[in-house]
Amino acid sequence: MFTPLHKCWKYILYVSFGSSLTIFLLLASGIWRTGDRILNNLTSFLTPQPPKLEIDNSAVVLQQIQGIQELTTTVYKMETVVPTYADRTLGENWVIATTHLLYLGRGEVKAGIDLGKLEQEDIVVSEDKIAIALPPSQILDSKIDVNASHIYHYDRGFLNLGPDVAPQLQTLAQKQTLDKIVSTACTEGILQKADAKAKETITQILTATNNKQVEVNIDTTSTQVCN
Repeated sequence: MFTPLHKCWKYILYVSFGSSLTIFLLLASGIWRTGDRILNNLTSFLTPQPPKLEIDNSAVVLQQIQGIQELTTTVYKMETVVPTYADRTLGENWVIATTHLLYLGRGEVKAGIDLGKLEQEDIVVSEDKIAIALPPSQILDSKIDVNASHIYHYDRGFLNLGPDVAPQLQTLAQKQTLDKIVSTACTEGILQKADAKAKETITQILTATNNKQVEVNIDTTSTQVCN
């Protein structure tokens, strides 16, 4: 027959056993869930992930600019009179007569940037800014306007004794005209003007198509040759 003391101890044992079982079940559940998470993370780590496809923004900007090819930013036009002559001689030093030709020449020089020289490394695109280092400006084209140019004066001298070499003198005059126009354009700073205009033009193009600050610089490490 159980005494009240025995019943009390029995109740304590039941309570202790129930509490221990509950704690054990909670620990087992926690360990199981932790192990399950670790297994899932390990499985995710070992499973090959699909490649992330990203766009190289500098390449996009490069393609956008190079679509322009050559950026002509400055055109210098000039009209000049070029004198040429040819002597008719006897022996080496005796001049019998001289033919003179004056050529009125009109021509133009175009300066700008060859954007084909632009490399991807010259473009840096950040979160809020596009920085570009452009190659220096150069002479892209120079030519005589043959339709607006002509022989202004042709004279073979006394009794037309001078050599009749109009085509040869005209060709020489055209070459000298072109050389003079290019030289004058360079002296008046055509390349420097082209640099400034190129900065302005590229900035306008990229600002209109990108919501970023645009910084354009000219690569001053290259030597500008004006000829």
